Amino acid sequence: MGDNSETKRLHIATLGSSFAAGPGIPPQISRMAGRSGNNYAHLLAARLDADLTDLTVSGATLNNILSEPQQAYRWSTSFPPQITGLPADADIVTVTGGGNDMGYIGGVSREALKDTWLGYVLSWLIPTPPSDPLTAEAVAKRFTLVVDEIQKIAPKARILLVEYFCLLGPDTRPGIDVNLTEEQIKRHQGVAEQVKTAYRLVAEARPGCEVIPVDERSRAHALGSKEPWIEGFSWGTVWQGNPFHPNLKGMQGVADMIYEKLKDDGVVSSA
Repeated sequence: MGDNSETKRLHIATLGSSFAAGPGIPPQISRMAGRSGNNYAHLLAARLDADLTDLTVSGATLNNILSEPQQAYRWSTSFPPQITGLPADADIVTVTGGGNDMGYIGGVSREALKDTWLGYVLSWLIPTPPSDPLTAEAVAKRFTLVVDEIQKIAPKARILLVEYFCLLGPDTRPGIDVNLTEEQIKRHQGVAEQVKTAYRLVAEARPGCEVIPVDERSRAHALGSKEPWIEGFSWGTVWQGNPFHPNLKGMQGVADMIYEKLKDDGVVSSA
């Protein structure tokens, strides 16, 4: 006699900063967290008809994910460490983080804003990047602590480390595609490479983790491309709080990458 019980729905949990949360992408289901109902985790969960626990908060560092409360930018709201909300029955946990620990996107935004007089004034509202930014090894050490805690809380979960989108690609033109100089672009590309290296180091230290290679696969969609997955700098994006952040096409692209990975590994059906 066959088993007629219903198959358990997948439970996805997602942790991370703004590149996972999706500030500025409608609908904003939590403006205080800068969290979109169309970020990559929501799009993936909808495609898989899965349950979702979205704990992402724009501006989060790895310490905010693991152990430190986070004060919401521009709001008088504090978020507890994201890991405290992680469900024990999670089947898949996605994590995007480390960029804020290195002052990556904040550094790009500050320099782009300083290109105008008004922007120079507004740039002081953006948290100052660390004067002595963390190395890839130091970020990887923090990231590994996050992974270890995920494994303690949700031991059966598959952990996917979702890289940052490529922002400044090899063909991004200074002063045309972005209001940065060639020297500034190269410097920020170097930071992005350090963040990418941190992901690789975590995967090497914890073989149970898998990296979703978003950086490489989004290079054809960097600023200046025909179909960018990243919002550029404009006063509209500054007002919405999402210059140099993923757009809806980018979030869909990453959701597709994760879906294909899960399908190839037999975690989900191709039907």
